[in-house]
Amino acid sequence: MRGFYSRKLHSLLGVIPLALFFVEHLVTNFTAVEGGKEGFNRSVAFLNGLPLVIVLETLFIYLPLLFHGIYGLYIAYQADPNVKRFGYSRNWRFLFQRISGVITFVFIIWHVYDTRIQVALGNVTHEELGGVMHGIVTNPVYFILYLISVVSASFHFANGLWAFMVSWGITVGPRAQKVSSYICMTLFVVVSIGFIASLFAFRSAEFQQMATALVQYGPFKQLL
Repeated sequence: MRGFYSRKLHSLLGVIPLALFFVEHLVTNFTAVEGGKEGFNRSVAFLNGLPLVIVLETLFIYLPLLFHGIYGLYIAYQADPNVKRFGYSRNWRFLFQRISGVITFVFIIWHVYDTRIQVALGNVTHEELGGVMHGIVTNPVYFILYLISVVSASFHFANGLWAFMVSWGITVGPRAQKVSSYICMTLFVVVSIGFIASLFAFRSAEFQQMATALVQYGPFKQLL
């Protein structure tokens, strides 16, 4: 029963609050597409101007993320994919959910280190995060890794939402699950496009000036 409740908690945290944070992160990044440097800076300033932001991040992002990620690695380790025997789409999605989860967890650790932790260490300010992203995505290798990672994260989010609705009895029956599958896979495509568009926006010249000022900091010298 402990395993049952752990899996239920893992599933719940994947949607509340992590999926909500994922959508918020997409909206914030997409302001770089719609509003450029100024729009992105306004979004970052708004988020970091929230009261008790450190407490909110710890309780509703970092702790749920650690549990979901670490327990997710355990689930992935225990997984027994059967795509060789049964090559149905649900079996392949089961496999990709585990693979994308591992990629996403590693990517988040890397991304948080390059952004939030550098802010906490005083190497950059919130206003310079656009420059950090410019330095990352203009590096060809890092850009490809980011592309793979954001697509993996988008799939993990969308397919995880579908699995959550099945697991919690929201979509009951083959027809409901089939319709929700189409909806979630469409959501996967839309979210992936949004994140990819944001990555290309960070490559633009208006973020370059912000990036140039970061050359003096060790963690970013290799990116610029």
